[in-house]
Amino acid sequence: MEFELSRHAIEQMTLRGISVKVVHEVLNNPDKIIPDGIGQVIYQAIVIQADKTYLIRIFVNSEKTPNLVKTVYRTSKLSKYT
Repeated sequence: MEFELSRHAIEQMTLRGISVKVVHEVLNNPDKIIPDGIGQVIYQAIVIQADKTYLIRIFVNSEKTPNLVKTVYRTSKLSKYT
């Protein structure tokens, strides 16, 4: 599946230190895909960065073609979302 990164997503990735490579890895091989309202899907996966475990969450508008990545963030609160 093809994905396009929104300007906001790129800005958030830069601010949060999340690489394009990590985003593509999560989108192509998510641990979980969560429907979140009409036209929105959350892709998430656990990753290890700098010897710490994080959950990367990617919010995607699934009604756009290609699917539009709206925002990306990482959290260390794994139990809250898994």
